[in-house]
Amino acid sequence: MRDETKPKNWNQVKTNDSWAIFKIMGEFVNGYEKMSRIGPCVSIFGSARTKPDHKYYKLAETIAKKITENGYGVITGGGPGIMEASNKGAHLAGGTSVGLNITLPFEQHGNPYIDSDKSIDFDYFFVRKVMFVKYSQGFVVMPGGFGTLDELFEAFTLIQTHKIDKFPLILVGREFWSGLFEWIKGTLLSEGNISSGDLDLVHLVDNEDEVLEILNSFYQEYNLSPNF
Repeated sequence: MRDETKPKNWNQVKTNDSWAIFKIMGEFVNGYEKMSRIGPCVSIFGSARTKPDHKYYKLAETIAKKITENGYGVITGGGPGIMEASNKGAHLAGGTSVGLNITLPFEQHGNPYIDSDKSIDFDYFFVRKVMFVKYSQGFVVMPGGFGTLDELFEAFTLIQTHKIDKFPLILVGREFWSGLFEWIKGTLLSEGNISSGDLDLVHLVDNEDEVLEILNSFYQEYNLSPNF
């Protein structure tokens, strides 16, 4: 029996792809319009699976509070875990709390600490990542999984290739991240696949005071502005 859910021919596939362009454009327009009004913000990334009693959840909440108390807003992926902790910290401190939500078959659901006018839904990861990079003055990267690594290395690549201006990339949790960076130094650098200057882009820290010192020191020298 013919499966009627499948496209009947290749031309139908191409037509569906063409119409998808308008949906993608709509996500960009909606994102740009809302995000352009939020003011200086820092994106905080990390695992959606981190529980509220975990030390990294509590640390993310503390970091977000400190960030907002120093005049920045907070942007997250809008979901549970580290994202929820970060939005919660910003919310409790009375700061800007932004959530860039995405529809997933598991894990993702909006958390209750996002400002009602700053919760934006996306279907496309690549559109969402543009919003993270364009409207962030820095990335604070908590321990996480594949999605967290994807966001980190996306920013690494854009800065390394000068597609965007340099901004702070701050990895929180030396215990968690040091193994990865030992491999980067011992393998990627030794093989000549990166240069030693590339490693200057990132900072490994353990607490909220170190995060704020890096952010504030950077923006004493550079202006706050959207990227690319």
